Amino acid sequence: MKRKRIYIAFFAGLVIAFYFVLTALVPDFGKKKHPPVSYVRPFSFINQDSQAFTQQNVLGKVYVSEYFFTTCKGICPVMNNNLKKVYEEMKNEKDFLIVSHTCDPEVDSASVLKRYSDSLGVSNDKWVFLTGRKDSLYKMARVSYTIDDPKNNVADINDDFLHTQFWALVDRKGNVTKIYDGLKDSEVNALIRDAKKLLKE
Repeated sequence: MKRKRIYIAFFAGLVIAFYFVLTALVPDFGKKKHPPVSYVRPFSFINQDSQAFTQQNVLGKVYVSEYFFTTCKGICPVMNNNLKKVYEEMKNEKDFLIVSHTCDPEVDSASVLKRYSDSLGVSNDKWVFLTGRKDSLYKMARVSYTIDDPKNNVADINDDFLHTQFWALVDRKGNVTKIYDGLKDSEVNALIRDAKKLLKE
């Protein structure tokens, strides 16, 4: 009887040791994988250098998507100060991007976005600012990135205005993995951690 208990304890120890080895070697072992929030549909916009920017430019990249406008005096400066922290932490990661879309394309032309980008002192290769058709920009926010409710669409696009504090994190396959509140330091830090994990996958 005593020998049987020793065998049971020995094999139980082996199983536990095997589990810990697996969790050390395979970081996601034992963790439940959550399905994507959404996925990025094809798009075509213009960047701050007046060049076309499409889904091909983000293929194989991990990136965070946000919406703002240059004349905003409310949440946008706070959000972009927080995104600057993300930029400083991630700017040396080859496959990471920040993609900012304007909510106000009638004002935020490519040249206006260029001046704004220059004022932040960021690399145009790592932090991209996009403008384009208002309806296309808003559809991306609401359908692809899911950072605003599609029910907010109004019949006349000229009467529509999008103003959201939420960011979308997108993996290399174009899946939106999680939504973050860009005004909360804890979520900004969580985004940085999660982006680093996605870059290792």
